[in-house]
Amino acid sequence: QVQLVESGGDLVQAGGSLRLSCAASGSFFSINIMRWYRQAPGDQRELVAGIDRRSNTNYADSVKGRFTISRDNAKNTVYLQMNSLKPEDTGVYYCNADVYVQEGLKNYWGQGTQVTVSS
Repeated sequence: QVQLVESGGDLVQAGGSLRLSCAASGSFFSINIMRWYRQAPGDQRELVAGIDRRSNTNYADSVKGRFTISRDNAKNTVYLQMNSLKPEDTGVYYCNADVYVQEGLKNYWGQGTQVTVSS
């Protein structure tokens, strides 16, 4: 079984910064793509950023230039540095990963961490 555990969510004022972390643990061979999603109340979950093992990245247009995704393969951890935060960035941020396990490639989710940006 694979667990993804997020941390770093908090209440912050607009213009501030936060750094989210997501660490993977359990029994697996390697992690392929790691992603951050977010979900605001009443909205659908949306992809914020993704990164592959070679650190190729992609971002939602709404966060380009403000957020940076990175990963440490040795620690099986992905990060999301969020700068110039806006109230519309508020939501629960979820870590997601494609993981190679005994049964093949499987997708896993973390439990989420709350980010609240006050105006």
